[in-house]
Amino acid sequence: MLSITYVSSAAELLTEPQLLDMLRAVRAKNQALGLTGMMLYRDGNIIQALEGPDDAVVETYAKICADPRHHGIIELLRESIAERTFAQWTMGFRYVDDLDAPLDGFSDFLRTRTPGAGEAPGNGPMWLLGLFRQTMR
Repeated sequence: MLSITYVSSAAELLTEPQLLDMLRAVRAKNQALGLTGMMLYRDGNIIQALEGPDDAVVETYAKICADPRHHGIIELLRESIAERTFAQWTMGFRYVDDLDAPLDGFSDFLRTRTPGAGEAPGNGPMWLLGLFRQTMR
């Protein structure tokens, strides 16, 4: 299995309805491809980790790199993995106040969790991903 983590910027800021529609569509596609991971979005900035079968991860990442909705893509980490870090696709948003019911795969991590005193970022993306993972337990 392969894991790729990258950062990018959205070409245009996404609205909450756009993000929710994207979450619904992406979860179905990723499930069909055997992909898991997570995506955090805030103010047009994105960090995403994709994991799963090597070919599916490489092909999906190539599509993301060619997608005009992204720019400034920087690959932070590409590594072979023995097991998945993220068991289910999740997405963090800055603001989502109008949800009547919880949406499968949604987390308000960026609105409710900030690093505390003495919490050093350490290994940049892995620290953020690990912190996100802790909040999902």
